[in-house]
Amino acid sequence: MLALEAIGDGAFAEAEALVDGVSESLVLYREGDRVRAWLNICPHAGRRLDWAPGQFLKSKDGLLVCAAHGAGFELQRGECISGPCRGQSLRAVAVDVRDGAVWRVGP
Repeated sequence: MLALEAIGDGAFAEAEALVDGVSESLVLYREGDRVRAWLNICPHAGRRLDWAPGQFLKSKDGLLVCAAHGAGFELQRGECISGPCRGQSLRAVAVDVRDGAVWRVGP
């Protein structure tokens, strides 16, 4: 899928993966050797979160910020804690880090 070293520690990256048989854009977030992933879709309006392909906004408080409407998502569970979709969450996608790369887990 993507080399772990291609994602800066504490940074985001975008990758494509099959999710339920459909090619989807994912947001990847790296913390050390751990990577979390979500669909690159804001639950508020169904738009991509990045302001340009693979370019994501991170607030001073460490939130992933939707470039379209400013919703702020915490990085543990992807829950929206500020903005128009407060209380909703990003859709998590299972990934695993092995052999220096991030791999999609599951169907």
